Amino acid sequence: MTDAPPADAAHMAAALALGRRGLGRVWPNPAVGCVLAHGTRVVGRGWTQPGGRPHAETEALARAGGAARGAACYVTLEPCSHRGQTPPCTEALIRAGVARVVAATGDPDPRVSGEGFRRLEAAGIAVERGLGEAEARFDNAGFLARVGTGRPLVALKTATTLDGRIAAPGGESRWITGPAARAAGHRLRARHDAIMVGGRTALMDNPRLDCRLDGLRDRSPLRIVADGRLTLPPTHRLAADGRPCWALCLEDADADRAKALEDAGVRLIRLPAGEDGRMDLAAGLRRLGEAGLTRLLVEGGGVLAAALLKADLVDRIHWFRAPAVMGGDGAPAIGALGADGPGEAPRFRLHARQRAGDDIWEVWRRCSPE
Repeated sequence: MTDAPPADAAHMAAALALGRRGLGRVWPNPAVGCVLAHGTRVVGRGWTQPGGRPHAETEALARAGGAARGAACYVTLEPCSHRGQTPPCTEALIRAGVARVVAATGDPDPRVSGEGFRRLEAAGIAVERGLGEAEARFDNAGFLARVGTGRPLVALKTATTLDGRIAAPGGESRWITGPAARAAGHRLRARHDAIMVGGRTALMDNPRLDCRLDGLRDRSPLRIVADGRLTLPPTHRLAADGRPCWALCLEDADADRAKALEDAGVRLIRLPAGEDGRMDLAAGLRRLGEAGLTRLLVEGGGVLAAALLKADLVDRIHWFRAPAVMGGDGAPAIGALGADGPGEAPRFRLHARQRAGDDIWEVWRRCSPE
């Protein structure tokens, strides 16, 4: 955004920050931010509300009132042009009399896909595109992935020693990283639609998979267990605590176990087996996309992480590294991949690195486009 006029760059940066407020709360919709301004004077701000509605533009227009007339609208995604449960945002912007729309990126949804821009231009509104596009596409990569590939963005999160170990030989793993890293992990949970662990991890760790930070306790994501043979008992915390829980399982999983879990309130998503006899995780992710999920955080264990990496289904890795070395007798973060050489190893590029107390938090992106 360095080549844009300072006011435009500042307003779009604000719109992007507003949009991020909706991450993890607005699926199946994108998390959009919007700023209405006359020059440097802001007259309205909005972001997509929980559940996906109202949209960001509607919120900003409501706050601006009559001051929206003649204003510039800075929005992180092309305004919608289709009529669903609410009127299209293009119609609202035209009716409000905005003079100019600056959009970070287009909306690939076939119901929009350029039509929003065309309607605005047909109404005499100046349209500019591309300011803040890289940031907007990174923030809404989950929505873009669901529209483009049918599955949510998959982010793998792990907390390890410097040599990639997640537990001592006896299985003890609390706590490898410090309080700041653990708090960052909870903030990650709050910004994802769902969090998934393998069945063995669920049994061994008995996790709550919630967000336990003050002010974010209502942002706990949907819980998902990848449990092909349904080893999770209906009395397990994830099944019995009253919060929504889904389980991916094989089509031929034990019928009695399936009924017991469904009676406990767990939603089962039955999947075919792949060539190795295990669940077809690509099919599972497509089913999650069909259900509207856009952002999936995977927290373990090593077998599930390896299966997703081997199938080229991991888009990002959040790797928290503690300043400690455990050695080869510790449990590895990633299970066996079966790669015959470095050329077959999944590759990622570094996106960001920062300190989290005494630990390091690295964000890696897949080398192929998201």
